[in-house]
Amino acid sequence: MKKNLLLLFVSVVLLSCGTARGGQTSDEQGVVIDGVRWATRNVNTPGTFAASPESAGMFYQWNSRTAWSATGEVADWNAANATGDSWERANDPCPQGWRVPTEDELTALAEMGGTWATRNGVDGKIFGTAPNQIFLPAAGWRANSNGALNGIDTRGSYWSGGSAAATTGRGMGFAVGYSNMTSGPRALGRPVRCVAIN
Repeated sequence: MKKNLLLLFVSVVLLSCGTARGGQTSDEQGVVIDGVRWATRNVNTPGTFAASPESAGMFYQWNSRTAWSATGEVADWNAANATGDSWERANDPCPQGWRVPTEDELTALAEMGGTWATRNGVDGKIFGTAPNQIFLPAAGWRANSNGALNGIDTRGSYWSGGSAAATTGRGMGFAVGYSNMTSGPRALGRPVRCVAIN
């Protein structure tokens, strides 16, 4: 009897911990949209996800692992553009098992258009088809010249690993009426939404 109760208790604990993929909860497993497994939350500090899907997490400059706050003012902003042709793995802020999306992966998401929504008081866009959907907060961005915040609650701006020229990176921008790929100075601070490493 005690053995059966112990087994039942262990089973319940394992199920509640989400053991389907390495002990991760379903939120950490992400969702598959058009064959790509997307994280359900933005990157927070390097190697971690934000606490909720509605959190902006931290902002990153293209091909950099330095995290900047998504609120308030910042000191010692780096206005220099990073070098390279793509986001280097050593500079990838995504948690283990995840990476910055390629330009093609982010383009496919942008081409869906998305649906403007408010979740828990946060504005953003939903991409995908239920139940495989992600919510991207309209977290705005930090200006490349001085790190000033722009577009909070009205626009989203997310990095891909692609580059457009020596001083620009590729990312997705969105607002109420559009979602499209954009090029911007690599020193912009933007959130990152990771995809799973295959």
